[in-house]
Amino acid sequence: MDDLTLVAVVVVALFFDFTNGFHDTANSIATSVSTRALSPRLAVLMSAVLNFAGAFVSFKVAATIASGLVDTDAITLDIVLAGLVGAITWNLITWYLGLPSSSSHALIGGVIGSGIAAAGLDVVNWHGLVDKVLVPSLLAPFFGIVLAAAIMLALLWIIRRRHPGVVNRVFRRLQIVSGGFVAFTHGTNDAQKTMGIISLALVVSGNLDPDFSRPPNWVIFSAAIAMALGTYAGGWRIIRTLGTRVAKLDPPQGFAAQTSCATILWATAHYGFPVSTTHTISGSVLGAGATRRLSAVRWGVAGNILVAWVMTIPCAGLVGAGMEALTRLPGGTALVFVLTGLIAAAAFLGRSFQGRRLAAAGSAA
Repeated sequence: MDDLTLVAVVVVALFFDFTNGFHDTANSIATSVSTRALSPRLAVLMSAVLNFAGAFVSFKVAATIASGLVDTDAITLDIVLAGLVGAITWNLITWYLGLPSSSSHALIGGVIGSGIAAAGLDVVNWHGLVDKVLVPSLLAPFFGIVLAAAIMLALLWIIRRRHPGVVNRVFRRLQIVSGGFVAFTHGTNDAQKTMGIISLALVVSGNLDPDFSRPPNWVIFSAAIAMALGTYAGGWRIIRTLGTRVAKLDPPQGFAAQTSCATILWATAHYGFPVSTTHTISGSVLGAGATRRLSAVRWGVAGNILVAWVMTIPCAGLVGAGMEALTRLPGGTALVFVLTGLIAAAAFLGRSFQGRRLAAAGSAA
């Protein structure tokens, strides 16, 4: 039975990785698409390839997720499975609504919520949660704002006497590099989280030493593949929100935002901090967009994104806690596994229906 549960956890974790890929595709390509540096299809393909490559670079974030946030002695496979379903549910809800919320926080919130429901508050390593997740995740968007604004101000001084047409052509080319850097560091940061959760399941089941230095090769490869496939599937509603509705960027601003985001992600991955790529790029977009005038930023949209950020950990945690309660029922683990498929099917069908309805409305107009 434990072997079947472990297989279910791995399958659901890889599905979460897939949703993370299409949910967070916008992080690396939204500004490139909105400034027309890349076509949507080429941008998604490039992002998928570099997400895959980035997953093989560092494993410190995976170690943090696997052993730095919860007491592995008190965690069971059912708890991990329930937490994953909590994360997937919140990812799909925010994807449906087009809100760029944090997949990282959804995963952490889901596992913490299911863990607390099963074993109480002591199951959480609160010191690790604050130091390695909450504080870095609060600082990352702030640093994104500051660094993007600083880069953009320096660029404005450099290009102040250049013709706008020439400037835009040059920076569209440079955005291919900066967007690729974001995609690469996104793979380094976010694919590690799925590796970490699968490694946690392996530790709990006795198939991996708690003091592992890197996940097994099959875990690394499968997480990288799932992330890349999800990225290629795309998340166009979120791309629209992040690329055009938060702030209308020109190519230099897009380059500044992407460079800022990728730099911060590279640094945090080096220290094993599982920060949110979504938070970081959103802060960077705000910083770059506000350098020319504050009115360029649609602060109402930014406020909606902020609300989604705040709600992610508790909402994913509540779903995770509810799923953990279901696992205690006879056949509960199988029920939770089936519910994952039903939730995903409902989200994809609802989104497909909504897309057809909007297309029909556009044709009628």
